[in-house]
Amino acid sequence: MAIYNYEALKNGREIVKGKVTAEDVREAKESVRKLGFMPTKIYEERAGKDAQADAASASKAGQMKALSLTDKIDFTSTMQILSASGIPMIESLLFIENDAAKLKIRLVAKELRTQIMAGSTFADTLAKYPEQFGQIYIGLCKAGEDSGELEKTLDRLLEILGKQQAIRGKVIGTLMYPCFVIALAVVIVLVMLMFVFPVFKDMFDSMGKSLPWITQTLMDAGITLKKFWYLVPLLLASIVYSITYLFKWEPSRRKIDKISLEIPLLKELVQYSNFANFIAVMQVAYEAGVPIVECLYLAVLTLTNYTLKDSIDKATLLVQQGQHLSVALRQTECVPKMILFMIATGEQSGRLGDMLMQATKFIDKKLDDIVDTMTKMIEPLMLIVIGSIVLTLALALYLPLFGSYID
Repeated sequence: MAIYNYEALKNGREIVKGKVTAEDVREAKESVRKLGFMPTKIYEERAGKDAQADAASASKAGQMKALSLTDKIDFTSTMQILSASGIPMIESLLFIENDAAKLKIRLVAKELRTQIMAGSTFADTLAKYPEQFGQIYIGLCKAGEDSGELEKTLDRLLEILGKQQAIRGKVIGTLMYPCFVIALAVVIVLVMLMFVFPVFKDMFDSMGKSLPWITQTLMDAGITLKKFWYLVPLLLASIVYSITYLFKWEPSRRKIDKISLEIPLLKELVQYSNFANFIAVMQVAYEAGVPIVECLYLAVLTLTNYTLKDSIDKATLLVQQGQHLSVALRQTECVPKMILFMIATGEQSGRLGDMLMQATKFIDKKLDDIVDTMTKMIEPLMLIVIGSIVLTLALALYLPLFGSYID
């Protein structure tokens, strides 16, 4: 038998401390529960200083960091399972605090539990950490808590987060192959220019003839790169940085977003990947009893394309002025017609929530078709790119030889 120190909640609010005798931690928790308290911390008395030191170091380990999409899915999934099992909020957070795999999730759970024990609600506590959870997550939890359906809201949030992860996976999977091929092509070209072309220089010079322009250009480039080899990583890094900056800088990003909606197949990918999250959040918020204007404000936060975001912002203002949702969205001329038809049908029949659900299923199927089509198109395009590079390099090397044979 060992002595265990405990901290527990009395009547859900008041913190009490004490000691119990038990064989292990589980038995100690049961003993505390039999006293009518809800245990929040239990540790063996002889290890009390160590436990307190661990808690202090965990608290000192850093401020709460932003949660990734995977982290939010893990946190929400655990909360939803525990909530569905009838476990109180504070005990659920305590479980995550003690047993979550990642430190930042444990720190988040600890902070939330501390705030709730101090008298704050779950949604109000989340609202203090927008960088960790995001406005959509906070807004939906607020709606769920106000309507008394937080458990269902967590389940719906889990679906949204899973959908976002699936869409991200589809887009990344589609782009991964061409990115790999382009990177491989860059490496091959650099190797050819820096190590292969300089080897042929003496042989070409001995011919005593002027080289074709393509050979001369690549030869000069290869010799320059080999001489100033340290500039190669700087050049590649600057190219990557420039591309990244262009996609992050708002003026250039707006231009890119606008152009992306003018390229036929890419336009559909951008539209449906954006509206997949938009409609999903609309559906969950609407089912949770959130007013339609607030549903739009929450859903707009999911849009990553500036052109689409600006258009939907205008539609939101029209709805706020009394316009029907389907009519306002139709005036933007950026929402796919099938989605508009479903929304209009839902408004007319009074089953907007059901039709938004059907719209999400339609978008998922459409996205799969678009990704499959793009994948099939990318493969021959990459073959053409690689073939063109190989042909250019081969012509540059063999044109001087062909010219000497003809002479």
